[in-house]
Amino acid sequence: MAVSGARPRVSWSCDPFASRGRLVHEDDAPPRSAFRRDCDRVIHSTAFRRLRHKTQVFSFNEGDHYRTRLTHTLEVAQVARSIARALGLDEDLAEALALSHDLGHPPFAHSGERALNECMKEQGGFDHNAQSLRVLTRIERRYARFDGLNLSWETLEGIAKHNGPLTDRDGNGVGRYAAGLPHAIQAYNEQQDLELWSHASAEAQVAAIADDIAYDVHDLDDGMRARMFTVDDLADLPLVGNALLEVRTLYPGLDVPRTVGEVLRRVITRFIEDVVTETSRRVAEADVASAQDVRGLGHPLVGFSPEVQKAERAMKDFLFPQMYRHARVERIMEDAQQVVRDLFGHFIAQPGDLPPSWQEGRDALNEERLARRVADYIAGMTDRYALDQHARFFDTTPDLR
Repeated sequence: MAVSGARPRVSWSCDPFASRGRLVHEDDAPPRSAFRRDCDRVIHSTAFRRLRHKTQVFSFNEGDHYRTRLTHTLEVAQVARSIARALGLDEDLAEALALSHDLGHPPFAHSGERALNECMKEQGGFDHNAQSLRVLTRIERRYARFDGLNLSWETLEGIAKHNGPLTDRDGNGVGRYAAGLPHAIQAYNEQQDLELWSHASAEAQVAAIADDIAYDVHDLDDGMRARMFTVDDLADLPLVGNALLEVRTLYPGLDVPRTVGEVLRRVITRFIEDVVTETSRRVAEADVASAQDVRGLGHPLVGFSPEVQKAERAMKDFLFPQMYRHARVERIMEDAQQVVRDLFGHFIAQPGDLPPSWQEGRDALNEERLARRVADYIAGMTDRYALDQHARFFDTTPDLR
């Protein structure tokens, strides 16, 4: 199925000219739509620039060709735009959500998040998705009239719940949030109701599935580059193995780097085509006619077909032991977690060592608010800055390679 051509906007997409607006009213800024403006604000944010030096899987000093949080984010945005264009959704909103989705990630990838979650246990834990919302609504300070970026309701809604509803209609947490909502999401929702009980827009669901597609495929690429497995090890994976057979049939004797490139390009295309086909089928079946219909449907509208869902699951099942739990990655990430724990403990004990811009009103902070401020500061660090700060206060800074 061809997916390159743009389609007229469908009725169940979000309309930027009918946005629910911003927390602080701003006049329109033609010729940009509300969602294009959101996208531009994210690109120009400090948090977005920091993604360049935040780990995806491999730390920055292991090589220049591995993905970082920034390159991953750009790949997610490309996939999200492609899917949104093929479905007739708003590309700018899908892109804004893709560019924003990892802004709350601390240094050292999910290991850094696990360490911060442990440190913040008494304050409700740490959740990178909630932290992304906190960055966008509070931590970024670039405007005279408000904290954060004052993005549109649709963008903030998508960041909060692109993976599905967070509560039931009575406000009780569901799924991973059954024990309670993260502080950042609950606090912002009291200012502007994000309808946490419903699903997000189709554009937000596109950004979420684009994230899965991007990291599944580029982690295969990075894993082979790191020699954790070979292209031949992929032969038995559904969808990937078929692509490998096709490439070797068309191009016998092709060198390994080009073979990998051809295979992974085909896998991404197959994923995108499947999402477009399956989502179109679901739309016809559900007979949705508006963005609010999508939110109230009760289940995701955007997704893989059952066959491709199994293939995608098989990729994750392969990567988990071969890469994410590889002894080399585990060793480095254990050291990285200790860096985060050490920094958190130090700044809690010595808040005077925080930068001056982070000490405003420090004497009035209670234990919980101090912990949250320290977590905000650490979460914003790049890998190298975290290591530099650790070296200032400790004599045991690890070499993460």
